[in-house]
Amino acid sequence: MAKKQISIIHGPNLNLLGQREPEVYGKTSLAEINELIQGEANKLNVTLDIFQSNSEAEIVNHIHQLKADFMIINPAAFTHTSVAIRDAVAGIKMPFIEVHISNVFARETFRKESFFSDIAVAVISGLGAEGYLAALRFAAK
Repeated sequence: MAKKQISIIHGPNLNLLGQREPEVYGKTSLAEINELIQGEANKLNVTLDIFQSNSEAEIVNHIHQLKADFMIINPAAFTHTSVAIRDAVAGIKMPFIEVHISNVFARETFRKESFFSDIAVAVISGLGAEGYLAALRFAAK
């Protein structure tokens, strides 16, 4: 049996994790989060594709080319603005979990609106890096 393939997509500004607003996003860098995710994937015997971009077009193009069984996406600021990424996700008909590091519901009003939540299998918000691991464990099943 082939290994399950899971795609992780990190949206804009997540490359600044560990530096940007550590009181909101924590002190863990994106590289450290990716190491945690990869370590968990190894334990779960799944294959990962990890991608980060600050560009909406690059994210859309990446989604169009996915050959995974499941997607975990943190659209970051595009959560509240990108119909293009939503349409790409809906267009490939791949199950996905929307992940947010911070609790978006405890923040500014505009962050409470998501273009993805209604088409996601689940939404994980506010667990920091652990949210990715919870999503990965679910996706691996």
